[in-house]
Amino acid sequence: MTRRSELPGGFGTASAFNYASVRDAGASDGRTRAADLEAPFFGVRVPAGSPTDLRSLCGAYAVRMPPGGFFSHQTAAALHGLPLPFRVTDDALLHVSVKHPVRARRMAGIVGHTVKTGIPIVRMMGTLPVLSPAQAWCQLGAVLDVEEMIEAGDRLLGRPHPLCTALDIERSVRAVGGRRGHAHVRAAYPQLRARVESPRETRLRRAVVAAGLPEPEVNVWILDRQGRPIALGDLVYPEYKVLLEYDGEQHRQLDAQYARDVQRLNDIAAEDWRHIRQNKHMSLAEAVERTRQALLDRGWRP
Repeated sequence: MTRRSELPGGFGTASAFNYASVRDAGASDGRTRAADLEAPFFGVRVPAGSPTDLRSLCGAYAVRMPPGGFFSHQTAAALHGLPLPFRVTDDALLHVSVKHPVRARRMAGIVGHTVKTGIPIVRMMGTLPVLSPAQAWCQLGAVLDVEEMIEAGDRLLGRPHPLCTALDIERSVRAVGGRRGHAHVRAAYPQLRARVESPRETRLRRAVVAAGLPEPEVNVWILDRQGRPIALGDLVYPEYKVLLEYDGEQHRQLDAQYARDVQRLNDIAAEDWRHIRQNKHMSLAEAVERTRQALLDRGWRP
């Protein structure tokens, strides 16, 4: 069997390379079509069996990114870690934008966009040019409903590591203008909250508000009678000493964490707080009703 020739230069060890570049370096067309290489996108080659996760695919396409191009829309949002519904991400398409007058590229696996207004703020994530979190969130208004926009947007200012500042979001929303999805962006923006830790926490907060209950404070400290912090609560009604939380149950797998959780619960109970904990077995409707009853018991009136 004829031994397969080596790729020229450093292409043999590259995780992805431009087809035109390797041909210019002396590789034959047949060599670039050999079984040890794959073409995830037109004009791109990667070693056969390369990873196909989002970041790896973006890294592969980056070798032939158009001048000034950057990942945008749901691709940028996913790279930044914004929670997105499966229907938005299951097509495995990469969204790539360029600034006018550069023409957007459209090919298999790539959705090209041309930005005609505003100034895109692009960050480098390693070797990947990615639209800023706040601007990417605004682009989601075209594909997400308002509640989904709030879930994704809460991540922007979430704990423990916010992705941007409130001012970044405000400026991005102001720049939206009348483009597609602007109504969803403007409806969701006032409902975003800082310090949120998970989409489930967002859903729980939104459910109690939709039911006509007062909006709880998000991730604030619960204090004992001496004013000392004893616990950081998810959704807190300090006036009524009612605490609402989503229990993901993951901590129970760790003995040390479980012991801390038990101590925390005991400390909260000792300060006469009503604690409602929703988990995967409790519906949102039941959690809302338990919260309503706790608030009524503590003196709240509709």
